[in-house]
Amino acid sequence: MVPLVVLLAVVCLSGVLVGSVFLSTSEAFDGLLGRGDEATQIIIRDMRLPRTVAAVVVGLCLGLAGALMQALVRNPIADPGLLGVNAGASLAVVLAVGMFGLTHIQQYMWFALAGALLVSTAVYLLGFSRVGTSPAALVLAGVAISAVLLGIVTALSLTDPESFNVMRGWLAGSVVGRDLSSIGMISPVVLVAALTTVATARPLGQLALGEDLARSLGVPVTATRIAVAGAVALLAGAATAVAGPILFIGLMVPQIARWIAGTRLGWVLAYSAVLGALLMLVADVAGRLVIWPDEAPAGLMTALLGAPVLIMLARGDRIRPS
Repeated sequence: MVPLVVLLAVVCLSGVLVGSVFLSTSEAFDGLLGRGDEATQIIIRDMRLPRTVAAVVVGLCLGLAGALMQALVRNPIADPGLLGVNAGASLAVVLAVGMFGLTHIQQYMWFALAGALLVSTAVYLLGFSRVGTSPAALVLAGVAISAVLLGIVTALSLTDPESFNVMRGWLAGSVVGRDLSSIGMISPVVLVAALTTVATARPLGQLALGEDLARSLGVPVTATRIAVAGAVALLAGAATAVAGPILFIGLMVPQIARWIAGTRLGWVLAYSAVLGALLMLVADVAGRLVIWPDEAPAGLMTALLGAPVLIMLARGDRIRPS
């Protein structure tokens, strides 16, 4: 864990130094301390530092949400998107832009979070309402609702090109232009989800032994699943609200965490949080370099980085059960 945290700190520093204008370490520290020229201070204070913090928080949320989701449905290739998070957030943003004319991320971010939470709740209620405790029903309900909502999003975007242009950057998955106030707005949500994760880690791990054995150990099965599903929705919804749909982190990071830490859920969650932050930040920094001085969105880079890693894990038979 310590080497990963050190590596994360190094990449955080590179997130401050690298961009269309490269800065030295001394210039960065001067900018942070309010010294040096005004342009450097603006780059550090208003652009790269908030962007780096946003990437870390988004990646942490997605990594943790992915590990929780895979443990909840007992499927190592599950993803928070199965709860309808991306579809719900996207539809809410389209409606906010099209109906209310909201054009800034700080304005429609709450719509994205609300849409993600509402759709996730609907998926959960549909998935568990009649068949009791089947995780497969949750997955099927999520896939079905996501497909319908994404179809509506596509139709609305095509009929309203202006709205589509406004939200194009958000749909691509990016932390460009995010400020610290955006992170401050979602921080209570992330804190609640993190505390829920800590409280449910042990009973969720016991659920992997089977429902009957878990109940015999005193685990409140239904309450645990509701709490975990809520935490997944909050984490993934907050990350999507800030950065838009980011693929592969929630799917890939828990695989790497289990490869490093084994199957102990507590360690898998901890490694997933750190690895998620690391991967998102690497994707953001790499996106600044691949077509320098322009930038590629972090959502594109996570897909480019994630696909080979998943293929490598699959070919090496390293996909471990959650």
